[in-house]
Amino acid sequence: MIKIIKYDDLDADFFESRSFGNSNEVVTSVLEEVKSKGDAALRIYGQKFDVSVPESFEVPHSELKAAAEKLQKNKPDVYESLKYSFDLALRFAKKQKESFTDFETELVSGVITGQKTIPVERAGCYVPAGRFPLVSTVIMTTAPAIAAGVNEVIMCSPPRVHPDDKSKADKLGEGISGNAFTNGKPYADEGIMAAAYICGVNHFYACGGSQAIGAMAYGTESIPKVDVIVGPGNKYVVSAKKEVYGTVGIDMLAGPTEVMIIADESANAKWVAADLLAQAEHDVVAQPVLITTSEKFAQSVSYEIETQCETLTTKAVARESIDNYGKIIIVNNLEQACEIANKKAPEHLELTLEDNDIRKNVIKLLRNFGSLFIGHNSAEVFGDYAAGLNHTLPTSGSAKFTGGLSVRMFLKTVTTLNVKDGSEGAKRTAKASSFIGDAEGLAGHAFAARIRLE
Repeated sequence: MIKIIKYDDLDADFFESRSFGNSNEVVTSVLEEVKSKGDAALRIYGQKFDVSVPESFEVPHSELKAAAEKLQKNKPDVYESLKYSFDLALRFAKKQKESFTDFETELVSGVITGQKTIPVERAGCYVPAGRFPLVSTVIMTTAPAIAAGVNEVIMCSPPRVHPDDKSKADKLGEGISGNAFTNGKPYADEGIMAAAYICGVNHFYACGGSQAIGAMAYGTESIPKVDVIVGPGNKYVVSAKKEVYGTVGIDMLAGPTEVMIIADESANAKWVAADLLAQAEHDVVAQPVLITTSEKFAQSVSYEIETQCETLTTKAVARESIDNYGKIIIVNNLEQACEIANKKAPEHLELTLEDNDIRKNVIKLLRNFGSLFIGHNSAEVFGDYAAGLNHTLPTSGSAKFTGGLSVRMFLKTVTTLNVKDGSEGAKRTAKASSFIGDAEGLAGHAFAARIRLE
């Protein structure tokens, strides 16, 4: 059962960044092998960790198209929903790009400075396919890259046994983790492949885990080196992204998912409980938190959680998350709720409050969150799937210093300088630069500036 506590009893540990083990030693070994041995290393680690090690890694475009056509025929509602979600995500990302403008401005006479926004050339998207193949992540990683104008978007996702090879794999007792089927046709989760086709991914590779991150970071015979790697994954994937940062750019180091809901008695207890469980079912270490001014409402939500949890097919996972990491915090006022939210900096923050001056004041007080969901009907799950927002968001308090994945990740903001010879600004800038060079003891700097005054 979810714990109900008072504001004054809130432990300081609640605000600490949550860490769940370190896999650096294993990951470092994998990355070094991929860097030095290329495809051969991908095969070695594929045999250790995956269910399939295909003869070649790239999934043909025809297979992606076939997966999309199969989805459209068998599950038209899912197919149309993915198209709708991608359309909104792309429109939102294009609107974001409009905020990055190129300009030139003359700061002083003859000193013309400027800014240019340039997309990276190649982006790598990683999409996990464990217990829950995340088809929505295909949309969230590709839409901002495409909106940014990236020339080439590639994708890596864990391999699966191709349907044509299934019978042979079964006869051999292969195609399971620890006993991979080898040298078959490249294939991945059908839903992920279909989504990749819908989103216009240029190249798709059946390669997963930290070895896939290494392949995109360093390049192999089959998988090209990229400029930026984005997308979630398990602790090995996250650790690999951390290690390759600097060789390539990365979006963020995502930890266990979390939601915080600020609610008063005007909220619907059933809706709030459903939103908390929606996060809880992600992972046994997911953290669902409700903050409310009403003890009566807290009890109602607790009852609804118990009732609804029993009906979930993901009950076991949700139950463990709720019991071990879930909390309902009763505060004296909404200012205390904002204090907790700003200190915690949650990945998702819901305000299930009436549309009035009180809610407007709460919004003004809040400053640390990955994404803010305003009002009773703005369910966090909408942000996960089909509202235009990106669901790749900062966790474990990192919302204090960064936002979620956006078109910004795929854009470089560079600067330009054009100094007109003989202008007043050129003389003043040269003099100031020479004096600062002298002050720093960098004689060459000072001379390079002063020579232009001769």
